[in-house]
Amino acid sequence: MTQIHTDRFEFVCPERGEAFEVDGEMRRALLASGCPVCGAPVSETAFVSLSSP
Repeated sequence: MTQIHTDRFEFVCPERGEAFEVDGEMRRALLASGCPVCGAPVSETAFVSLSSP
């Protein structure tokens, strides 16, 4: 069986500090649309990579 590698990130709400895990597609959507928790704009600094090197 082939394992599909998906980039994983921890996203932290820029206003409230709430954190949750997202994949690469959701990361791109958050950067484009803003935070779903507070509505604030999202920058690269809101993400920490959880993917193995």
